[in-house]
Parts: sequence; C-alpha cells; structure tokens
Amino acid sequence: MALDTQTIERCGDELFDALSGRIAVAPLRDRVAGITIADGYRIQERMVSRMVAAGDSIVGKKIGVTSKAVQDMMQVFEPDFGQLTASMAHRSGAVLAMDTLIQPRIEGEIAFILKHDLAGPGLTAVDVLAATAHVVPCFEVVDSRITNWDIRIQDTISDNASCGAYVLGDTPVDPRDIDLTLVGMLIERNGELTATGVGAAVQGSPVNAVVWLVNRLGELGVTFRASEVILSGSLAALVPVVAGDRVVAHFGGLGSCEVSFQ
Repeated sequence: MALDTQTIERCGDELFDALSGRIAVAPLRDRVAGITIADGYRIQERMVSRMVAAGDSIVGKKIGVTSKAVQDMMQVFEPDFGQLTASMAHRSGAVLAMDTLIQPRIEGEIAFILKHDLAGPGLTAVDVLAATAHVVPCFEVVDSRITNWDIRIQDTISDNASCGAYVLGDTPVDPRDIDLTLVGMLIERNGELTATGVGAAVQGSPVNAVVWLVNRLGELGVTFRASEVILSGSLAALVPVVAGDRVVAHFGGLGSCEVSFQ
C-alpha cells in the first residue's frame, strides 16, 4: 500500500531541511514502515518541489545505480534517477566549498547536452544521439543526506538520488564521432591515480543509460527539453573527497574535467 500524502510530504520536507541545513538524517527505510521505490519518487518530487519553491530551477536529470555491483548491493534491477537544478551546476576548474556539502563523494561521468526535445517511450539509441548537441566529461559530486551513507534504494531515491553538484568539462564532442563504450577514464586526486573506468561500465554504454531514462520518464509523461543536461552514470567507483583535494578526470577522446574542494 502506498504511503499517505501526509507521510510523503513530511519525508520530503525533512530531506529538504537536511539539504538546506547541511545535516544528515537517519535512513527513511528504518523509520517509515512499508516505504517502496514508488514512494521514494513521490518523496523526491516533494523535496525537489521545495527546492524550486525556494528559487531553484530544474535543468536536467542524473542516472544512478547503473552498475550491476551496485544494483546487487541495493537489491534492485534497474537504475534510478534524480533531478539536476541550476544551483548544482559548475564548470571545470570550479572550487567547491565543503561547508555547502555534507559528506561528498565524486564520480567521473559523461554528460549529454540536448539540442532537441526528447519524449519517450519507444526511443532508441539513434534517437538519443540525434537529439544530443554534444557530450562532455563531467564530475558528479554525490552527497547523501542520509547518515553515514547508510542507504538502500528507497533512501537514495527519496533523497533526489543523492544529488549534490555537478561539474561540466569544456570540450564538447559529437557523440556520433566517438564510441562512448570504449572511452577510458582516469581519475587523479592530488596527483595520484585514484580510479579508472570505461564507458562500457555504464549499462554497456552511456547511451543505453540515457535511452533507459528517456523511455522510463516518457512512461510518466516527462519530456526532456533542448539544453537539458543528462548525467549518464559513473564509469568507476565513488571517490571520497575532503577539503584541500584537487581532482582531475581524463577521458579518452573527450578531454578532462577538474574540480577542487576547500
């Protein structure tokens, strides 16, 4: 049975307050009996609506839980998604203040920037590529509002898929000019190799992840608009960061992306 509206709003408001106050709260799954994935998306909608009411705006989407290892850990069999807002957006070289975050970790991803609207369901990789202006390397700074990252799928979906911030690279590439499946990635933190990955780690290809998202949201009546950003999922494991860290990701054929924390 779905959670009642009062509970949905209470949970969404709690997560919005956690975001605003830079505090973490106990996992919802331990405190809200019977919470489901569907309930999580309703809670996310409430949380994001509070963000928009406070002056933010939605500029895109992110895809999470794309790797089989993470899906097995969370006992789910499809990715999840969250909403990107204008206040989360940064360009390569940005310096992010740690006091604006709670417990950040960083992921290297490929971002799709749309030039045409996209409305599923029933779309294919060809449709997604035709609607994409370009792809760029990016970092997603994930930041859970759940204490100690003690999350299961209901928690992270409710918490807007752990969205924190994102940083876009400055080298636009037409996705039809490169095989995104074969794009290799190296992440260096303070000059030391920290993580490696490849495009195929994301649902076989980052394009597949975007196709899934567009069709999944199309079933819910959501259309992607021109200029929206889609973060397609992490190519490698999460990298924790602390004040003083400088992180650079190098992507084969796509250039690099850099972010620092203070």
